[in-house]
Amino acid sequence: MHPPGLPTQEVAVIMPGMMKALLQAMRPKQWIKNGIIFAALVFDQQLFQPQPFMKTLAGFLLLCLGAGAVYLMNDLADLEQDRQHPRKRSRPIASGRLPKNVAAVAAVVFFLLATLLGFSLATSFGVILLGYMVLNLFYSLFLKHYAIIDVLTLASFFVLRVGAGVALITVQRFSPWMYVCVTLLALFMGLGKRRAEMILLAENANAHRRVLEGYTVSFVDQLLAIVSSTTIVAYSLYTFSAENLPANHAMMLTIPFVIYGIFRYLYLIHVEGAGGAPEELALTDRPLMLTVLLWGASVVAILYLGR
Repeated sequence: MHPPGLPTQEVAVIMPGMMKALLQAMRPKQWIKNGIIFAALVFDQQLFQPQPFMKTLAGFLLLCLGAGAVYLMNDLADLEQDRQHPRKRSRPIASGRLPKNVAAVAAVVFFLLATLLGFSLATSFGVILLGYMVLNLFYSLFLKHYAIIDVLTLASFFVLRVGAGVALITVQRFSPWMYVCVTLLALFMGLGKRRAEMILLAENANAHRRVLEGYTVSFVDQLLAIVSSTTIVAYSLYTFSAENLPANHAMMLTIPFVIYGIFRYLYLIHVEGAGGAPEELALTDRPLMLTVLLWGASVVAILYLGR
């Protein structure tokens, strides 16, 4: 079956193009943030256990599906603003490559499917996943318009992702310090993103994103200074005070990676004018990407070989 009035050849061209646009609208590059669901698995030393790993992987895929549904709904709600934005106007829905009705139907189907499968995987995980998606909708409709609350809400999404990973396995050695560190790091990236948006949009910033009326570059820079220093202190305290870590305090050896990663990100947003999309920087900036990889490798080596 194909839409009436369209030759089969045209349908064969339109459908793949529409599916590609749908996938792009779900922003797969953003899904890298859902990888933090594996934190509980790694830090509870269950990374190489097949059952917990597969369950966490399933949770990761459902988070991606739910996030995709939310991104579709967000782009539908922000359609007119995105069309005025120098970068967002090229998004599939704003540019017209993905019809609004197709995006709306896909968003509802993906939302319901993610919820159903989430509860079937684990009830507590289903509750967190549903809360994550609903909070995202509230953010898209209301919370993103209020300064400070917007970045706090963005940080809460990362905490929920970590909590989703905890809900999927039986944790014994996962430290609550990780929630503190994740919250601070998410705030750091969220503020960096706000700063980059203000620089990019300049005098038209308020017209594109109302919440930017509540920020100034100097104010955001002060917040970045507070959060970046607090993040380093919190992570440092975690490395030698968390009960689940090796008694030889070897985790302290990972502190330089965290310091350099934060300094590198500050360099990118202050000197290079980047930072509008932290997940893209993590995939495109080689020094930052290498730092993350070295930190991850060091953590795994210390946790799994250092005892």
